[in-house]
Amino acid sequence: MTRLPFETITPPNTWDRKGLPGWSYHSKALFDLEREKVFLTHWQVVGHQSDIPNTGDWLAFDLLGERAVVMRGKDGVARAFHNLCRHRGARVVDGRNGSCKGSIVCPFHGWVYNLDGTLRGAAQPQSFGEMKREDFGLKPIELQEFHGFLFLRFAPGPQPDIATLMAPFDADFTSYRLREVLPVKTPGWSTDLPVNWKSVRDVDNEGYHVPLAHPGLQDLYGRTYRDHYLDNGLSMSIGWYADVPGKGWSVRHYGKISPERPDLAPHLQKAWTYYGLFPNFVFSMTPESVQFYHDLPATEGMTRLTGRSYRLPNETRAQRMARYLAYRIDRATSVEDQQLSIWSNESMKSSAFEGFHLSDLEYGVRRHHDNLRRLLPVLTLDKAPPEDQIRHCNEELSCQTVGRE
Repeated sequence: MTRLPFETITPPNTWDRKGLPGWSYHSKALFDLEREKVFLTHWQVVGHQSDIPNTGDWLAFDLLGERAVVMRGKDGVARAFHNLCRHRGARVVDGRNGSCKGSIVCPFHGWVYNLDGTLRGAAQPQSFGEMKREDFGLKPIELQEFHGFLFLRFAPGPQPDIATLMAPFDADFTSYRLREVLPVKTPGWSTDLPVNWKSVRDVDNEGYHVPLAHPGLQDLYGRTYRDHYLDNGLSMSIGWYADVPGKGWSVRHYGKISPERPDLAPHLQKAWTYYGLFPNFVFSMTPESVQFYHDLPATEGMTRLTGRSYRLPNETRAQRMARYLAYRIDRATSVEDQQLSIWSNESMKSSAFEGFHLSDLEYGVRRHHDNLRRLLPVLTLDKAPPEDQIRHCNEELSCQTVGRE
């Protein structure tokens, strides 16, 4: 097997094969804790530098009641702010992306902000009495960049800076020349799925289901697909398509059309790779395209599947055709995974459901669940506490965990 340029974790010979309890997939009180302890305190990818190439260009990102805007300033620096006017809380920009000409004007009352977030002036400022403009700028959000991709988090959390966290992927991302990629014509996409976000992750965190559930991928990879686990919630999966003739139309033509990439590292040539980061997103790369997709929870029973896609600069006709065929294969795979997520999620309410019994090939699911248990010890309870006691139980178990450490 081709050697990877980073250390991976081998599943232990003996480990607890039980997953999270079924109650945790339908609890509103637990979902509220996940919002605070998992999503708002962990890095989320928003887009790429190429999505906002010019002064005033912006991307919006909403997550569980928080609203962010990432904007390119006059000095060329990208900054993130709460998408919230300091006057009455209106969105200062509306939509998925756009551009401001020289300033940000709140559509409610016309407060004007500079592109660096400072307040230029309030409409009818004399009506506010004494008001220092420096006290009413847009509130900043932590923003960091890695190989051109922009990451933010709404609150301080347990993860280190993004470059340190993603360091094991540095060589691969450099080989893919990710700083140079450009958004496709319609880069963003989204689908709402009526499931808990963990059910989506459970499906995506293992390749055991690929041979049967994903005929297109199986046709593409054959027996080459592998999952690899790293520290700090990172994972990498890879499948090679060299010398695979392909039975399906898309796979067969993709194998013929996809151009060679001699500039790629040996283990990345003729390969599709997936780089995962806890808790909820993945970078997916082929020799001719790049995308990220993440699972953004809306409620305990609704998840938005969304992402953005990118192409190589100076894309050739063959690369464009291969990218389209890869999209067809990936689209079918996504539909198949969505159905699996629905079936899995609804099973949690059945009286016959007795929990997971995980294969060695599903160790990624176990690792994801372990990461959640460390953040939310209440998940160690097989039986659901009363909804109004879940927060209290979690605090008590957290104190016990700290005491043992």
